[in-house]
Amino acid sequence: MDSNKQLGMRIKYLRTLRKWSQEDLALEADVNKNYISDLERGSRNPTVKVLEKIAKALQISLSELFKGIQTF
Repeated sequence: MDSNKQLGMRIKYLRTLRKWSQEDLALEADVNKNYISDLERGSRNPTVKVLEKIAKALQISLSELFKGIQTF
């Protein structure tokens, strides 16, 4: 599985732990809801800036956001 799909699954997992909708995360991270949807499907290649916003919204570090993601 590619890293974008793994990252998307990780974001979705962390979001659902908080019982947040995609819209909730989008509002907290100040990004578009459709962008969150695309990220979770692995169809976006996010910038570090966007990932920082998502991590901050989830109240975790960037390294925690990438925990468990493997690259080859």
